[in-house]
Amino acid sequence: MPRASLDKDPHDVASMFDGVARRYDLTNDVLSLGQDRMWRKATLKGLDALPGETVLDLAAGTGTSSEPLADAGVRVVPCDLSTGMLAVGKLRRPDLPFTAGDATALPFADGSFDAVTISFGLRNVVDTVGALREMRRVTKPGGRLVVCEFSTPTWAPFRTVYSGYLMQALPKVARVVAKESDAYTYLAESIRDWPDQRGLAALLQEAGWRSVAYRNLSGGIVALHRASNPGTN
Repeated sequence: MPRASLDKDPHDVASMFDGVARRYDLTNDVLSLGQDRMWRKATLKGLDALPGETVLDLAAGTGTSSEPLADAGVRVVPCDLSTGMLAVGKLRRPDLPFTAGDATALPFADGSFDAVTISFGLRNVVDTVGALREMRRVTKPGGRLVVCEFSTPTWAPFRTVYSGYLMQALPKVARVVAKESDAYTYLAESIRDWPDQRGLAALLQEAGWRSVAYRNLSGGIVALHRASNPGTN
């Protein structure tokens, strides 16, 4: 099974996710002890998309994050680098316009969306600031961005325990559930290497987003960042 490294070559990342697509959602549910459902609900609430709005769901994978938006009357476009993930999603929800796309070069016109959301995918992009700028490009002036991503637990003792779980237990559990450990070793490494809450907020500012704010979920295991597009270069 191919696995990506922390240089995050797009081909390697896409191939890795193609390989785990079939059991990806189940594995996430097990590894997060079911908390991924709560994180998705918090992301939807933060996005606050209204019926009739157009939303880009980036790194949508199999579309689990897109489905509730579509069911609520939002025009959602699920987009992902992994065609394997999109194929699994298309089997379940053929009504959704699954679109292959690289976050650093999105296949959409300027100002196409009222909002953009990305959950647990920004961390896998080769150029974080470049991708955030692309998201701003395709968002209307005054539009919004919601990023749900793994982050840094705020309580030091818990942070130590969590780090041990990431590097030791997570790949072993993934080997049992997904019959795969290399991809989830990368997952653990990419989380450990990722900026903390303030670090990601600074990257959002650097990319031109404004009104940047965040809140912690599950003690900081995950952080939800929200920002708006000022509509100026």
